[in-house]
Amino acid sequence: MNTPQPSAAAALPTQYLTFSLAGETFGMGILGIKEIIEYRPQTEVPMMPRSVRGVINLRGAVVPVIDLAVRFGRPASVVGKRSCIVIVEIPEDEGTQIVGVMVDAVSEVLDIPDTEIEAAPSFGTRIGREFIAGIGKVRGKFVILLDVARALSLDEIGALTQGTTGAGEQPAELADA
Repeated sequence: MNTPQPSAAAALPTQYLTFSLAGETFGMGILGIKEIIEYRPQTEVPMMPRSVRGVINLRGAVVPVIDLAVRFGRPASVVGKRSCIVIVEIPEDEGTQIVGVMVDAVSEVLDIPDTEIEAAPSFGTRIGREFIAGIGKVRGKFVILLDVARALSLDEIGALTQGTTGAGEQPAELADA
């Protein structure tokens, strides 16, 4: 009689791209990441929430670029030598959406096993808990693992232009008041 063996995929840790943003380390699952590109200026689009820095042309496709710092309720990111844009594919009801995420610097890809990931704490983080998938423990430090679909939801961000607020961000017309 053969004993069922656990699948190889179940035994492998999940891989995360780590990056820095406003002095903190974050991670996002690599499966949704299409590529990492050098920072480039964006074309501003009128009436967009402050977190949408603008759009870029990526091989003929219009891609919105989101400043995660602003999305998380912080001041806008300052462009530096290591700033880059992570191109992410987000599943939606009608297919997928390609979004660029502006980050201060990309660090490395890490294997973080499920046993080293804790649930999002109810206190102590400077971003909305709804954006956090978990907290990974790596080499004695913590990595905030993002729920990319929630943090980059264009529907939720788009609702901000209709005068409703999403977690961590105010409509542009209220933010300057």
